[in-house]
Amino acid sequence: MARQNVSSGGSFEPVYGYCRAVRVGNQIHVSGTCARDPHLDGTDAYQQAKNILEIIETALQEAGSSRAAVVRTVAYVTDINDKMLVAKAHSEVFGDVLPAGTLVEVSALVDPRMKVEIEAYAIEE
Repeated sequence: MARQNVSSGGSFEPVYGYCRAVRVGNQIHVSGTCARDPHLDGTDAYQQAKNILEIIETALQEAGSSRAAVVRTVAYVTDINDKMLVAKAHSEVFGDVLPAGTLVEVSALVDPRMKVEIEAYAIEE
């Protein structure tokens, strides 16, 4: 089966040795994604989640897919009290898709300014 790697040009990709998304057959796996500058300083979890979901949607499009094919998302927040902010952004993007979803609190992300990280999985029919 052919493999398609999609890079978003993020600075951590070559450091960690990963790409934003991988498509194999009809499955697309989008790596955990965080907001990028200038969407980090002075922003809340909603604004960061919106930026993250834009990055994810771009990766899906580059892999020949769309948000409509997303079957699962996992969101990590550094403060569970931000759950409604992340939920609002998620619902705005996926409200008509309704993927399976998980939202959990973690102790930290790779940059202390980051409040949320989201990963996504899509399956094309």
